[in-house]
Amino acid sequence: MQRLHARYPFLEAARESVATEAVDLATVVEQDRAVVDRARQRVITALEAGSTGDPHRDARIELLSYPVARVLVSMVDERVLVRKYARAEAATAYERFTADMADTTELKSVESTGLALEDLLAEFDLRDAVRESGGDGYRIDVGTYLPLAADLWDDEWRLVNQPLDAGDVPVDEDDLLTLLREAIRSRIEDGLPFDVPETIATGLEDDAAEIREVLADLDLTQDIDTVVPDLFPPCMKALLDQIQKGEHLSHHSRFAITAFLTSIGMTTDEIVDLYRVNSSFGEEMTRYQTDHIRGDSSPTEYSAPSCATMQSYGDCVNKDDLCDRIPHPMAYYEQRIDDADDEELEDWRENETDGQSASGD
Repeated sequence: MQRLHARYPFLEAARESVATEAVDLATVVEQDRAVVDRARQRVITALEAGSTGDPHRDARIELLSYPVARVLVSMVDERVLVRKYARAEAATAYERFTADMADTTELKSVESTGLALEDLLAEFDLRDAVRESGGDGYRIDVGTYLPLAADLWDDEWRLVNQPLDAGDVPVDEDDLLTLLREAIRSRIEDGLPFDVPETIATGLEDDAAEIREVLADLDLTQDIDTVVPDLFPPCMKALLDQIQKGEHLSHHSRFAITAFLTSIGMTTDEIVDLYRVNSSFGEEMTRYQTDHIRGDSSPTEYSAPSCATMQSYGDCVNKDDLCDRIPHPMAYYEQRIDDADDEELEDWRENETDGQSASGD
């Protein structure tokens, strides 16, 4: 089973396997350089190639490199790295399980490294939500479909473009496997970054520094840690405008804009300052709620709601042409940042800095 777990380290059974063996990561980091080297390679290759690279021939090293890679991602603590790392791990898993499922000629032993579709559906508790509908077709419950498809940006995944039937979305096998890839990505991304104990971090400082250098050379942080209100999606512009006018926001609206602002790199202090103009402002509660959404005071780092959720709560307003092609506010913002001219972004930053300096005088 170790080979299976090394091939698919996101499996719950793989995590339990590591826990059962009482593996002390601090000891691994200190004494097993091969594990650390492979972990660093996983992260750097995720940045450079969108995959996790060639697996180590030793299944134990390959398996342990996964939790150490998560530690390194957490130490670097850049949201763009979290996103790209999770996508790369999921892409590698997708490549492997689609190959497994295509291999129907070889009898599998109990030591098989392969996964079947039924295994993946069971892993993510999807057996009841996904049903065969004849041929190569499947039907997936719409409530299950929406969160899995939320970060898929192509128009074909938008619910309005799906032939919804009796609460189910018809999908073919390729689409179902893509949705399972998204389930894997979401699991891998969940909980990242986390606080790394000093006993572990000390032995990984050089490796984390190397990853930071690669990240800086690739210049990827701009697309997520840049706050440009002019490029916000219309829904978030509207909510921000209400805040700045001192208007009261409903709970779901307040959650949506706060989660969005934390996701693009605003600090808790900056977000708290935004809310000060509200007549019902309470600093302690606002700070607590923001830290909770950010994941500082809760086990979960919350992301902004999808466009479908924004629509269901009536927060989707002033839609433009890009909104029709984008399923998530973060996807909208990243696209606008990507399309923006570097000089325009730099001018905005300078203007923002000048404005803050003037207000400080």
